[in-house]
Amino acid sequence: MKKILVVDDVPENRDIFAVGLEDEYQVLQAADGEEGLEVAEREKPDLIFLDVSMPAGMGGLDTIAALRKHHELYGIPVIAITAHSVVSAKRAVERGCNDFMLKPLTADKIRDKLIEWLPEDQ
Repeated sequence: MKKILVVDDVPENRDIFAVGLEDEYQVLQAADGEEGLEVAEREKPDLIFLDVSMPAGMGGLDTIAALRKHHELYGIPVIAITAHSVVSAKRAVERGCNDFMLKPLTADKIRDKLIEWLPEDQ
């Protein structure tokens, strides 16, 4: 079963992933960037969804930079999540994210992104 890591400071946002995807994926969760890095190092997820506007601790853009510097994690696709504008999402892509999603999230939007980045034949 493929692993996805969801890094978001809002528990309800993480729950959207956990409830909607738990039958198909192992859903790992982290509440901030530091915890996200720890979980990523330990679990080596197949894909990371990362909120880029976490107010406390290591922010999303700093987390992206740390992931891209880590030799065992730099190849993992990272999807930026933001409730802000497309401009902030594109900034995250410029910093190293592979793609982005705008909130509000739905199970269908998340599934579409997973199909795009984690094809079943991999």
